[in-house]
Amino acid sequence: MTQDSHSEGLTTRILHADRRQGAEHGAVHKPIHTSSQYAYSDARELAAVFQGKPGFSYARQGTPTTAALESKLAIMEQGRASIVFSTGMAALAAMFTTLLKSGDHLISSQYVFGNTNSLFGSLRQLGIEVTLVDATDVEAVSAAIQPNTRMVFVETIANPGTQIADLAGIGRLAKENGLLYVIDSTLTSPWLFKARDVQASLVMHSLSKHIAGQAQALGGALIDTGLFDWFSYPNILDIYKSGDPAGWGLTQIKKKGLRDMGATLAAEPAHRIALGAETLALRLERACDNALALARMLQAHTAVDMVSYPGLAGHPQHERAKVLFGGRYGTLLSFAPISKVDCFDLLNRLKVAVLATHLGDTRTLCLPAAHTIYFEMGHQMRAQMGIADNLIRVSVGIEDEADLLHDFSSALTSCADGL
Repeated sequence: MTQDSHSEGLTTRILHADRRQGAEHGAVHKPIHTSSQYAYSDARELAAVFQGKPGFSYARQGTPTTAALESKLAIMEQGRASIVFSTGMAALAAMFTTLLKSGDHLISSQYVFGNTNSLFGSLRQLGIEVTLVDATDVEAVSAAIQPNTRMVFVETIANPGTQIADLAGIGRLAKENGLLYVIDSTLTSPWLFKARDVQASLVMHSLSKHIAGQAQALGGALIDTGLFDWFSYPNILDIYKSGDPAGWGLTQIKKKGLRDMGATLAAEPAHRIALGAETLALRLERACDNALALARMLQAHTAVDMVSYPGLAGHPQHERAKVLFGGRYGTLLSFAPISKVDCFDLLNRLKVAVLATHLGDTRTLCLPAAHTIYFEMGHQMRAQMGIADNLIRVSVGIEDEADLLHDFSSALTSCADGL
């Protein structure tokens, strides 16, 4: 293999992105730019930036610090470009409300994050029709297509049930029908899965999770894979139909989501997220190994009724996960203790795992899903998503494996012995 043909890995590209793109004064990291305004010595240059030339005008639409993070994310997803937002939900809200309009139809997996499902309620109030389907079956998605369908939205691994959509099949279907295909890859990250490989149009990440890694910053992102034909998309406003059509989609999202809606990511959290991204591969490898070991231990424990984790052979989409994610299965699992074990008592006996919301942290986090993040959804919707009343969601961290297994085993055994 010649030097020129060598393709660098994900971590190498992230680590050296700032330096190679010319960080100020030879710094290896892009510095934090806190200024909210950017001055020009030539009024024509200032006007050109307002009219689409690359540059900075007002921090609501981005800073050099957020631009550096956007560049890293595009590299990580092998995409054309990206936009960062103040949170993952801000990214989704900007994307849906910018690219869909009253009378349009959206198809989504029924196994979506509770807040995303709540956002769908807001879309319906705006006149956008939303159909929820079992996205593990591409035929269910196909059957839901209507003449006014514009977009298909799925998550890679469902939270907390760990269902895995037919990501490749839906990609082919969306391409055949000219539909925007949006994948929320928060629970996999670019280390486990490249949405571009299944023909996704846009990739969404809650940067607060795996990419940042340590629960120190909120952020969200949309990455354009470069595969969608924006020239033929009917909802691009005329004002944004200038220059290369490949950039029309993100331009509209940026102008509406950042300039008009103000869902801007500040420089300091952007910098923290960029630093966290450097150790993504190291953290995910350890956490995925821990998750598989914990899932196997839980499955074998007599006080556990069921475990849902794609790495277990009995998982309905185990073989699909093996192909899509390269033999790793993510850091999220859920389990239900036997009926005689109270899930609250079990959680209260844990010593290492933290009782907290959030995902993708370096620490293992647990919560009773039906009573917390999915409480407002109601019993009927929870049942449709497979969320039992005693289901415990676990986001597995990077603790020493032996300590993690001992913590859960001891808590389970203690509860069972008390019966």
